[in-house]
Amino acid sequence: MNGRDVRVGASLLVGDMDSMVRFYRDTLGFRTQWDGGDFAEFETASGALSLFMYSRKQFVKAIGETYVPPKGINQTFEIALWLPSFADVDAEYERLSKLDLQFPTGAPITYPFGIRNFYVADLEGNLLEIGSTSET
Repeated sequence: MNGRDVRVGASLLVGDMDSMVRFYRDTLGFRTQWDGGDFAEFETASGALSLFMYSRKQFVKAIGETYVPPKGINQTFEIALWLPSFADVDAEYERLSKLDLQFPTGAPITYPFGIRNFYVADLEGNLLEIGSTSET
C-alpha cells in the first residue's frame, strides 16, 4: 500500500443513530441520504465514505465484543473540520455557542503555527476540532 494513494475515511461508532445523524445533518449541516438504519454516510468535500456512522451495538456484535457505552469526552481521537478562513471559524463558534454543547477549550484560539480553532463535543462526547489555516 502507498499511503499517498489511499483515501481516508472516519467512522463514528454511535449509540443513538437517530440523535447523532440529526446532529451532524441538522446542526453541523452535513448532507446524508440516511434511511434510518444502522449506517449513515455524510457528503463532504473529501468524497465518498470520508465521514460515516455505524451503530456501536451492531459493530460490537460483528467483532464479537461486549457493548460498553462511552462516558464523558472521548479522549482517543478527534475529527478535524477545516473551514475556509479564520472568520468562518469564529462565525461557526458563535452559531454553535448558542446551543447546549460542550466547548472543552472555550472560544477560538489562534496558534503561532498558523491554525485558528476551537473544540466542541458532539452529543456522544466525540471531539470535533473546527479550524482553519487561512486568515483570509
